Amino acid sequence: MTLVIVLVVGGLLVHGWTQGATVRPDSLASGVFRLGEFLEDAVPPDASRLGPILKALLVTVEMALLGTLIGAVLSLPLAVLAARNTTPHWSLYAVSRAVITISRTIPDLVWGLIFVIAVGLGPEAGVLAITVDVMGFCGRFFAESIEDIDPARIEGLRALGAPRTGVLVGGVIPACMPSFVTTSMFALESSARSSVVLGLVGAGGIGIELATSMTLLRYDEAATIILAILVVVVVFERVSAAIRRRVLGGGQTA
Repeated sequence: MTLVIVLVVGGLLVHGWTQGATVRPDSLASGVFRLGEFLEDAVPPDASRLGPILKALLVTVEMALLGTLIGAVLSLPLAVLAARNTTPHWSLYAVSRAVITISRTIPDLVWGLIFVIAVGLGPEAGVLAITVDVMGFCGRFFAESIEDIDPARIEGLRALGAPRTGVLVGGVIPACMPSFVTTSMFALESSARSSVVLGLVGAGGIGIELATSMTLLRYDEAATIILAILVVVVVFERVSAAIRRRVLGGGQTA
């Protein structure tokens, strides 16, 4: 099996280098030259449209927060159905696992295109795309966290006559809450970056502003947008890391 994998990967690398995703030296050299031209035109950044840029950036932040919140909340019951030790029936287990797999394996950019077609251009499509992506991400890890619970905790509550909801509320969710929070924070970091890319396909936010600036060759304005995006993503990552450390206790990291 290992030999087959090595041969397949090797064949793909050879094909990519010779016929597919090739990187020609002349193209690389011209690309470096054009990159230098871009940097020359981008410095210093143009902040004349800072107001509209910040407004679009706020929409991007709202997309990330709302999509992550909705996706994490929806993934909780989905994870309960997708965990072997809490699902009420094998058919629900199979369906919920399929939903998680589909949500997780299709890239968020593709979900963005689908929802742009479904609901039109704007942040609504972005929120829906992030929601589905987070459902797949959180649903998988939430379910794994539930399956890792000590069986004695669940069996003890059942022995006391606790109903299914009582077992979930009194045993499963409290035991998994630290994992749920840290997973949600990782999802939020990913959503902050995804919300920018989704704007490039018309799903609202700062991505539309960036695409417009690049198309119109306003590289100095694009530089301002890129710097603003960088600040927001770093803030999201810092806040997420701080929350994870606090949840996991003291100086531990996720």
